[in-house]
Amino acid sequence: MVELGYAISSEEHSPADLVRWAQMAEDTGFTFALISDHYHPWTDRQGHSAFVWGVIGAISERTSTLSLGTGVTCPLIRIHPAVVAQAAATAACLMPGRFFLGVGTGESLNEHILGDKWPPADTRLEMLEEAIEVLRLLWEGGQQSHDGAYFLVENARVYDLPNEPVQIMVAASGDKAAQLAGRVGDGFIGTAPEKETLQAFSKAGGTRKPRYGQLTVCWAKTQREAVKTATEIWPTAAMPGQLSQELALPAFFEQAAELVTEDKIKESIICGPDAQPVLDAIREYEEAGYTHVYLHQVGPDQEGFFRFAERELIGQSKMDAAASNRS
Repeated sequence: MVELGYAISSEEHSPADLVRWAQMAEDTGFTFALISDHYHPWTDRQGHSAFVWGVIGAISERTSTLSLGTGVTCPLIRIHPAVVAQAAATAACLMPGRFFLGVGTGESLNEHILGDKWPPADTRLEMLEEAIEVLRLLWEGGQQSHDGAYFLVENARVYDLPNEPVQIMVAASGDKAAQLAGRVGDGFIGTAPEKETLQAFSKAGGTRKPRYGQLTVCWAKTQREAVKTATEIWPTAAMPGQLSQELALPAFFEQAAELVTEDKIKESIICGPDAQPVLDAIREYEEAGYTHVYLHQVGPDQEGFFRFAERELIGQSKMDAAASNRS
């Protein structure tokens, strides 16, 4: 059985609520969580975007067993990988054995803010590979320097290091990124149960590495209420192609969202009070090769979702696992 986790959506909730949801996720029985790392929300309607590293520090004090990763950090443009190396090492010191760093190639939405050019996808993959090299170099300890194609580090030392190296999970949505994840990452992060992408990850060296899959849902007392909430707050789920990587402002996403219908949302997000569609989707991720599935509940009613998850999802998963062991 896959391990079930929770997605902490920095775009939808205040910093204090993010900490509260992490604590409730642990109390509910989720074993891990991933927290999004954005400068902007996708739309102004979502309304939040806290500095993730401050929130992680607070979560470390309010939880004791929950594993936590960034989902995901872009160590390319907005934040230099040497700074991410220090931030992640500190987080790992505060959460011994419970923190991992999720990385990806980012979105223009967050990375354009300093006026830097937004590179094409292949260049960002090259930058990500070099950034991971910088991260691991600095985590070796001692004074380090790096002079590469994209990043310069001069006589830098991260003094506070965890006892065990920080694990790096690499987000990927295509074969090239999946191959990079398999070659240089400690694990994989994805958002769809695509067997081909996971096969590319495995062939490149990811066979025995963990695979984290995000599943977006909107629990509510009725399907109608859930669809309305998901359409208002998370219309980006139904936006096609590369829009999520290329649009630069929340206002642009809101303009694109005007084309998103409730029928499109129903195709993209599991909406409503019924557990079976969620369980079926989790099983689909498992069959594709994921080892971990983390659930993103869209909207303000996180407490209702936690009650639902504890009763209908986590309990059912434990029973399925027990039945599988008996057989």
